[in-house]
Amino acid sequence: MPETLPWFAGGAFPLYLAPMARYTDFGFRQLCKEQGADVMVTEFVQADGLLRGGHQAWRAVDFSEGQRPMGVQLFGSTPATMAEAARLVWERHRPDFIDINYGCPACRVIDQNAGSSLLRDLDRLGEVAEAVVKALPECPVTAKIRIGWDEQNIVALEVGRILTEVGIRALAVHGRTKEQGYGGQADWGVIEQVARALSIPVIGNGDVRDWHFVARMRRESAVSGLMIGRAALGYPWIFNEIKQTLATGEAPEAPTVRERWATVFRYLDLLLKGPYKGKPADDIAWMRAKVKSLTKDMPGCRKLRPAIDRIKSLAELRTLADEYLAQHAEPVGGELA
Repeated sequence: MPETLPWFAGGAFPLYLAPMARYTDFGFRQLCKEQGADVMVTEFVQADGLLRGGHQAWRAVDFSEGQRPMGVQLFGSTPATMAEAARLVWERHRPDFIDINYGCPACRVIDQNAGSSLLRDLDRLGEVAEAVVKALPECPVTAKIRIGWDEQNIVALEVGRILTEVGIRALAVHGRTKEQGYGGQADWGVIEQVARALSIPVIGNGDVRDWHFVARMRRESAVSGLMIGRAALGYPWIFNEIKQTLATGEAPEAPTVRERWATVFRYLDLLLKGPYKGKPADDIAWMRAKVKSLTKDMPGCRKLRPAIDRIKSLAELRTLADEYLAQHAEPVGGELA
């Protein structure tokens, strides 16, 4: 068995930022890294798109040295194509690992017999993993799965054994089925069964929302780490909150609304100076969903989000922020905080 991946060494219990399509981009990963996320994975990228040289696909796998350890997540259903795309990513970017997506429930992915569709075709699933592993002797390959297609077809343990046998080095398990989507509760009983049975690190994913849960998993579970997804959307501070509370017993103060708006603009600046360099600041319709995600649970966010949908430029967004802060920011010493 190959040596343990460095971020698990010495009994470490890493917190991953889950790959989430359209959200875990270069800028958001940077925010989460600064707040203490241990391991990053890009939003998933179609192998065919990389091989075609698609600008959007290659932009999605861009990362900085400061975001390491960094993985690039690929999806596809053809072993040769996945292997070729993985090799190309390795040659261009040297990620710390390549991750294979066997969990996405989106129709556009399922229609390509990729993502969680392969949980119904375990022979093909294994062939894809084996091809990628053989193509990358220098780079660890990991995978992310759901526990099964539906409640009648829970295959996580069988999949885990197949993937371990072909050389997958770590496995993230989302405790929901494809049919559940993101509804209902994650089945941590299945995740635990997989973690106790496999010889590779298993990362648990699903409903990881606070330090209480993390503390209990570290204390009681066989998982080697946890992956945080939707709880981090709009709130990258969750990683610091969890770590600081576990270390000191006291939760840090939540960011003020002024700090949160400053983070919004820093995030957009990271994108405009990084992978989206050249995008005009007077046409930011493409940013709206990203901005809205960072206003999650802010006071008055239900009224704020429709207003964000109407903005057309960075200048309009700054005006909206000023209006919001005038109404919601706490005054300090006669000035707005």
